[in-house]
Formats: sequence, structure tokens, C-alpha cells
Amino acid sequence: MTQEAEDQQQGDWLVEQRYRAVLEVLDGSPITEVAQRYGVSRQSVYTWKARYAAGGFEGLREVSRRPRTSPTRLPAEVEALVCEMRRSHPRWGARRIAYEIERAGAESAPSRATVHRILSRNGLVRPQEQQHRRKYKRWQRETPMHLWQLDLVGGIYLADGRECKMLTGIDDHSRFIVVSEVLAVPSGRAVADAFVRAMRIHGVPAEVLTDNGKQFTGRYTRPRPAEVLFERVCRENGTGAKLTKPYSPTTTGKIERWHRTLRRELLDDCGPFASLAAAQAAISEWVHTYNHLRPHQALDMATPASLFRPNPQPEPVKVVPAQRTEAVSVPAETAPPELVLPQSVGAVEFDTVLPASGQVSIIPSVQRIRLGAGRAGLRARIWVDENTVHVLVNGEVVKTVPSNLDAEHLHQLKLRGARPAGPPPAPPAVSRVGDLPSHQALEVERTVDPNGWINLAGQRVKIGAELANRVITVRLDGHLLHAVHDGLLAKTLPSPFAAGERPRLVGARVAATQLPPAPAAVSVERKVPTDGVVMVARQRLRVGRTYAGRIVTIYVEDTHFRVTYEGAEISLHARKDQHPVTRWKAKIHAPKI
Repeated sequence: MTQEAEDQQQGDWLVEQRYRAVLEVLDGSPITEVAQRYGVSRQSVYTWKARYAAGGFEGLREVSRRPRTSPTRLPAEVEALVCEMRRSHPRWGARRIAYEIERAGAESAPSRATVHRILSRNGLVRPQEQQHRRKYKRWQRETPMHLWQLDLVGGIYLADGRECKMLTGIDDHSRFIVVSEVLAVPSGRAVADAFVRAMRIHGVPAEVLTDNGKQFTGRYTRPRPAEVLFERVCRENGTGAKLTKPYSPTTTGKIERWHRTLRRELLDDCGPFASLAAAQAAISEWVHTYNHLRPHQALDMATPASLFRPNPQPEPVKVVPAQRTEAVSVPAETAPPELVLPQSVGAVEFDTVLPASGQVSIIPSVQRIRLGAGRAGLRARIWVDENTVHVLVNGEVVKTVPSNLDAEHLHQLKLRGARPAGPPPAPPAVSRVGDLPSHQALEVERTVDPNGWINLAGQRVKIGAELANRVITVRLDGHLLHAVHDGLLAKTLPSPFAAGERPRLVGARVAATQLPPAPAAVSVERKVPTDGVVMVARQRLRVGRTYAGRIVTIYVEDTHFRVTYEGAEISLHARKDQHPVTRWKAKIHAPKI
């Protein structure tokens, strides 16, 4: 039995019940008893009686309850526009259609729910089983240029039958496509060159995230790990290269989802391209539309270009390591301008003992400087003028801050025993020198917390647990951040600030000296066993069975292990952690008797 026949039968049964109730009332039964017997209200029985008197048996049938007028109903023109946009763009959903209608300036733009009801009412929504999504931990960087996701995708077919691959890259924060270059051969050199060209256009990102492809990493190279060209480019430009876990494509989910959009909206509709240049031109045009015109639902219907901020790179990006040269004197006409300070009325200095709180008072009501409780009880010398305050402990400058004092305050310090000071022991505070050249390096003292982090202008920077609880000098030089400890360059990281940006750092000063040299690599010796694997700093290094029984020299660097034999380098291994070296000489066992 069809649905219409069942509805007709149900309607006839309902009319028959109402007819019997009306006949009982007409025969003299009380309306209250009839209503209780049929399970309805008295008002319903009165209504049936009136409809029977007006229309007979057919008057008892159910009539439509639809209102005669609908003042808030969507205009027919808008409903027709919704249906036409859906037919013209089958991949547009309700949210995109509602956004496009509102952007077009329609007077009565419908909501997303209204558009969905219109599509369902007109049969333009294909019913399908609800897919229960897996739960993922969503993450996104706070600002653009902090992380790029890179990947290789195939499916670019040419008319001659070749299949090409394309290097793709997306900015994690803004979803801006930074790389979309078709490669005839996806070699390591081609991938590195395309990545360098993208950095020349948009700037150097702080980090890149890739899978474990052989073009991106040499971790799984056989017979032993090695550094590939892409890793070398990242290392020379201060870019952190991050890798996903094996078989974890959801880590680079943003670029993988963009591949799906690229296939559905471009590659599935167009046939094989005539040439490599034609494929690149078509993809570049589509990417420009994606970046500048196409709204993105993950960005609250904003375009990626509206949120992307490139990081200009003034220097050409290096692909090969530059040769070390001696310092070259800068001609006078190209020398950076010197910083000119207003004339001081006279600097003063005095000695004091740091209290238990670690906070020294220059003038309590004007300026106090916090040095930390760890320096309590030490004798400090304070050098102060109207621009800068330097605090020296054991003859070394431990803090430089802007001065809040004027000439009257300096006179009060002289009355309290302060003496005229000599030349300043360090460059002045940054906030008192006016506008700085873009190439001027800044320095600031920071104490690394027990977890290996420091704070810079509200941003946390990972320095490393090996420098925990130590005072380091942070040097900001362009797009790089250098950590200096005990007069040696301990680490170089990408700067969290854009090149040329001058953050408001408490205690920052102008760098007056050259960057100190990096510490010499630690060398250890190991005798290669029969399996060809040696252990250095809790890490297994595969040297090879061909060197079994021989003594090799291993140079322990910040990020790599370099294995040499008789002065020749035989392998390079990435350093996975920062465990210290505890054994320096090779362990040579006595021969068995």
C-alpha cells in the first residue's frame, strides 16, 4: 500500500469518528460525555457540530492550517537566486551562498539555515548518511609567517602523457598559498630551488613543517642518515625544519585539505595541459583567485590575503654556505650613522648592596630596578644619567634600563654621596636613543627558566634546557636571534620579530661589539665494533661495517655529529637531543687469551 493510500484511509477513519460523535450529540447525548468518550475537548465537539451543519459529511475532513498570508516569507526572487547559484556552482554550500548574496548587496539576505531549507525544499541537497567525524586536536599559529606547511602532490598530467608533481606550501595562520610550483622532476634540488624562490617573494618563515619525504629530510637515508639540500637551506636561513610522525597525514592537514580543493575545483575539470608552462599558468591563476577572492570558511569567510603579512627579506637567501672571510672595513660614506644622545648634565655613580628582595632603589619614588633575589647580598655599582641606568655586578653590566631621573634627581644623588661618573660602561638603553637603523643589532640580558624558555616582549622563546637557570645575552640581529653565554655563541634561532621591527624590550641596549664566535666542536674518539654502530651522547650512529675495528673521530656540534676517519669526513648525522658527552676516548679492550 502506497503512502497516499495510507493517508487517505487514515483521513476516512478520522471523518467517520467525528461523524459518530456529531450523531450522538444530535441524538441528545451531553457534549461533556461525548467529549470524554472520544478523548477530545468540548470545544472540538462543538467545532465538529458546526462544520457538519455547514458542510455535511465532507465538512468534517481535515483542512489545511496554512496561514493566508506570510509577511516574513522570503521573496520569490531571492529564493530563485539561491537555486540558480546552487545550479551554477554545485560545490557551494549554504554558508557560501548566503555569504555571496550578502556581499552582492541584496536587501533581504537570507541566513545560512534559510538557504539550506530552500535547497532542501527544491531538491538541491542530496540526502546522505551522516558522517561522524573523528576528533582531532586543532592547532593554529598566532601570526602569519611563523609556520609554513609544505608538501608534494601529483596528478598534474601533460598532453604528452607525463605526470608532473607540484611543490605546494600554505601559511598555517592565514591559509595563504605561498608555494605552488609545478616540477618536471621532483628532485631535491628542484624542491630546494622552488622553496628559495618562495622565500625571496614572501620572506623567510620561522619554521616549516613537512612529511618525511626524501626531498625534505635525510633522516631515513640508507645506509646512513645524511643532511639533504632542503635541510641545509633551512639551517643556513635560521628556519626550523619540523617533520611529521610517520603515517600521520593529519599533522599537515591544512595543505592536504587544500590539495582536495585543488583537485575538485581545477584538476578534475580540466584535461591534460598542453605543456609544463601552460599547467603552471593555469594553477597560478587559480591560486591567485584562491588567495585574494575566494572566502575561506575556516577564516570566518575572510580571504587568505587579508590576513597574510609577508616578511620582507632584504638579503638574497643563501643556498650554498658562504665562505668565511675576514672582516672588511666599511667605507666612510656607507658607514651606519652614529647614535647621537642629548647632552647630559653629568652622570653619577654609587655603590650599594643588593637587598634580599633583589630590587635596588635609585630614588624610591622615581625608579626601582629588579635584579632578582638570586643576587641578594652582592655589591653593585650603579651608573646613572638622564638617559640610561647601568647596573654592574663584579665589574660586568647585568642590566641596562631607561632612566626616569632628571637633573634635580641627579643633584639629590650627589648630596647622598654619589660621585661623578666616568664614561658609560655599556651602550645606552634602546628607548632613549630615538630611531634606530634597521640593521642595528640589540642586546638584552635574560635568565633562562628551568624549562629552557625566556620571555621577550610578551613572547616565549625556547632556548634549551642546557642553559636552564643561567643568565644569557640575547642578541636580535635582523631575522635571527643569537644566545650568548660566557662570551661564546651558544645558539642561533629564528627571531620571533619581523626584520626591522623594534620590540619594546625592558633593559635592551644597542649592541656595541661583534657577534662572538661559536664554541669549537667537541671531538670524541670511538672504536667501531663489528656491527658498525657507535654510541655518542646516548645516540646510536651508524658508521658502517667497513670501518669495524678502526678508531674514528666524531665532532659533536650543536645540531649534528660529524664522523671522520684520518681527517676525511665519512658521514653526517642529525643530533636528536642535547645529552652531554661523558666519554671522550675510545674504549679499547685487552685481547682475549
